[in-house]
This record gives sequence, C-alpha cells and structure tokens, in this order.
Amino acid sequence: MPSNVTRKKLVVGNWKMHGSRAANAVLLSGLKDEGPWNADVAVCVPFPYITETAQALTGQAVAFGAQDCSAHEQGAYTGEVSSAMLADIGCRFVIVGHSERRAYHHESDQLVADKAKAALAHGVTPIVCVGETLAEREAGQTEAVVKRQLAAVIHTLTHCIGEVVVAYEPVWAIGTGLTATPEQAQAVHALLRKQLHAATQKADAMRILYGGSVKLDNAAQLFVQADIDGGLIGGAALKAADFSAICRAAS
Repeated sequence: MPSNVTRKKLVVGNWKMHGSRAANAVLLSGLKDEGPWNADVAVCVPFPYITETAQALTGQAVAFGAQDCSAHEQGAYTGEVSSAMLADIGCRFVIVGHSERRAYHHESDQLVADKAKAALAHGVTPIVCVGETLAEREAGQTEAVVKRQLAAVIHTLTHCIGEVVVAYEPVWAIGTGLTATPEQAQAVHALLRKQLHAATQKADAMRILYGGSVKLDNAAQLFVQADIDGGLIGGAALKAADFSAICRAAS
C-alpha cells in the first residue's frame, strides 16, 4: 500500500470513571445534536453504562466500546469482563493497556498483548495504548519504551497486528494540561508506524491516535501531522460541545 494512503480520522472519547445515568443522557443527547462529522467517532464508557449508551446511540454514526477487557475467555475471574461479553452487547472497540491500567493495576506488556488478542478473537477492535513517563522521556528512553510496549503486541498478534488501532499517550501529558508538541507527537507516531511496517503490509492503513490533554485549541495542529490519525480524548470527551469540536477538527 502506498505511503500516501488517506486514512479516515478516528476520535474516541474515553470517559474513564466518570458519568451517571442522568449525566450520560445529557452528553449523548448533545452528541446526537452536534453530529455527524466527517470522521469516525466512538465513546468508550464504564461497564455499567455500555448497554444504555448503545440504546442511546441507535441510528447514530457514533460507535461505542469499553475501557478494558479480560485476557481470559471465561471462568472464575470475579470482577472481570470478557471480550466475548463485550462482543455480545455490540461493542466495536475496547481500550487495552491504558497508562492508568499499566500504572495502577501493574499490567505488563504481555498482559496488554493478551487482552488485545482476546478482543480480536471476538471481533472487537483493541485500541492499544503505548507511552512513556516524564522520567523516561527526560532519560531519553521514549523510543525504547514505546517500541518495547508495541513489540509485545506485534509478537503476540503476529499477522493480525494490522487489525488493531494504536494510541500513543505520553503519560506525562495525561490529565496534566501538558501536551506533546505536534512535532514531538509526530516523531513518535512515525517511529511506531515504521515499527509496524516491519510487521505488516497494512501499516500504512493502520490508525495511530494521539492521547494526552487533547483540546480544541491544539487538536487541529495535532491532527494535520502525517502520522496522527485522530485522538483518544479524556476530559474533553465529557462535554458534548468540546468533544464535537475536536471531532470537527479531525474532519
């Protein structure tokens, strides 16, 4: 596939552990009023609200998904949610390996890869997150860290790696108000795409998202970069007008 292939932008809202039935109804209603957009759009919501979100988005050009899944198929894993369950209720996406899961739940690179494999096995597209901490960036380890994280997924998925979405989220820019400059972000995205090229012929068609304090005032500059194909949006995804504006910037 030629390197100048056009990839449709993808903007995914990660609600994290926010929301209530009342607040979600207002947010989703607002998104219906704001759309559609000339970009693919999705929201990844807390488990209890997935079914209601699906119902609210019926007939809308907004996909929905989850924020995590189990690496296991089924069994005695209290509190876990399998990819089969997510597929059963219509989830299109699932976030795996978010920096908060890696940090707070001590998820290893291999566990993230296993979760991605489980998701693909049931037709759910994993959004695989990679990214470095501030200490790692200051130590000049950005390249080594993100390549190690992605390598585990490539090794586990082999030829299926072309079916995932990758999200680069510098940990130092998540919820801090700090943002990688468009040039910093593009440099890492280009590095990741080069790594994917060595693993799959689909690398040019794969979407690599940027996540890390994306807001209306920086979205357009980020999204015009050659290898940035949209965003994984945190706080700004909780307000319909803000999220919609970012989706328009991706259009």
